[in-house]
Amino acid sequence: MTAARVDLLLKQLDIAWSLFEHHLTGLDDTACLWEPAPDSWTVRPGADGRWHADWAEPEPDPAPTTTIGWVSWHIGFWWTTTHGHLFGDGAPDRAEITWPGTAESMIAWLTGLKDNWRAALLPLTDADLDSTERTRTLPWGGEFTLADIAGWVTVELTKNVAEIGQLRILHARSR
Repeated sequence: MTAARVDLLLKQLDIAWSLFEHHLTGLDDTACLWEPAPDSWTVRPGADGRWHADWAEPEPDPAPTTTIGWVSWHIGFWWTTTHGHLFGDGAPDRAEITWPGTAESMIAWLTGLKDNWRAALLPLTDADLDSTERTRTLPWGGEFTLADIAGWVTVELTKNVAEIGQLRILHARSR
């Protein structure tokens, strides 16, 4: 018997998340804010007390190095944005999506986003996955099906997990 396509997407998400959990074990604030090179993009407390991510449009070429804090904010940014477009009432402005301020609260934030994403995928049918109805409001995803976007989310998470893992290794070696 063939597994439903949504089951495959959920299994892939679960594998990527388990790899992420490996890198989250023992993660602390110092590692999150460690800058691997001068002028790294990071997250910084603003005058409003909220943590804002460095950002520039267009992105510099070459792109700056980033901190774990920035990469984790980026995960939260695209997950919040994508979920808002596909399953909500749209996405908040990028500047409204802020980093929670500590490693512990970041882990809780991203876990909540993953749980919400997983719960939104769970009831989908093959017809839902083949549809572009939900994806048409994405600024870059109108021609992609919901299955395409769900697969992309897991690929993007996996890429960001690898970046965080590498930054943890570099941080540990720098001390």
